[in-house]
Amino acid sequence: MSFHVVTGAGPTGTATALRLAREGERVRLVTRRGGGPEHPGVERVAADATDADALTALVEGAHTLINCAAPPYHRWPTGFPPLAAALLTAAERSGAGYVMLGNVYGYGPVDGPLTEDRPAAPSSRKGTLRAALWADALAAHEAGRARVTEVRASDFLGRGATSLFALTVAPAVVAGAPVGYPADLDAPHSWSYVGDVAATLVAAARNEASWGRAWHVPSTSEASARELSALLAEAAGAPRPALTAVPAAELAGTGDEILAEVEEMAYLYDRPLLLDSALTRQVLGVAATPLGTVVEEVVRDLRV
Repeated sequence: MSFHVVTGAGPTGTATALRLAREGERVRLVTRRGGGPEHPGVERVAADATDADALTALVEGAHTLINCAAPPYHRWPTGFPPLAAALLTAAERSGAGYVMLGNVYGYGPVDGPLTEDRPAAPSSRKGTLRAALWADALAAHEAGRARVTEVRASDFLGRGATSLFALTVAPAVVAGAPVGYPADLDAPHSWSYVGDVAATLVAAARNEASWGRAWHVPSTSEASARELSALLAEAAGAPRPALTAVPAAELAGTGDEILAEVEEMAYLYDRPLLLDSALTRQVLGVAATPLGTVVEEVVRDLRV
């Protein structure tokens, strides 16, 4: 039985901790308030993950440190650097393998499928930040100070998912209400199921071939926003979706701090966004969950 530390008890951190625990591993789940799922294999600990000394003590003896924690979306510029620095320091001091949950922001706008070997070319503040966090971790790996890897996901779907689509479109569609979405509604788009993100994080933590590079979560589907909305409506027995495209700048005028951050990432939605995950499937052995299963879970979750 291995010992793993997971930071963050949001949807992905919870799914990762439970996956490890159900497979017989011992998990220490670290959050600011000590929250998280109840399971005999999960030890919930309240701690500040930006405190490198406290975090190092909690990670001592662990096989891996898996980070699923993140500051609020609109506070990334000030909140992420101290968190990332403490996580990397804890990995260096403890010797635990460090698995980072990342995304595709660092690639910048791309025409064609995204592969993990594509160099960083960010065009946004958040993309520049994500690229810098990975560059710092990779430098530590190449210097022999830590073993690091990054698992990159696209827009989340599933129980508790926090993507723009999951938070705004899915609830409205299931409720039969009209909704606007700042996207090319017919562009194919890779969607990352929360359970598959957890599966990829766990597989990366266990595979010695994972260190020193990034991995893409296998997409549950490449359906467009319009196609995905129709599937959700059908599963929910709701009317045909009244989904319309809206300018991303319109969200900035809503007064919502998080929605105001979407405009700079609009390039992710105005063209096809496709993640190539062939390497993850081949090396880590992770396959995507069928879209029908994910859609049913989303509908159930929204009706609770």
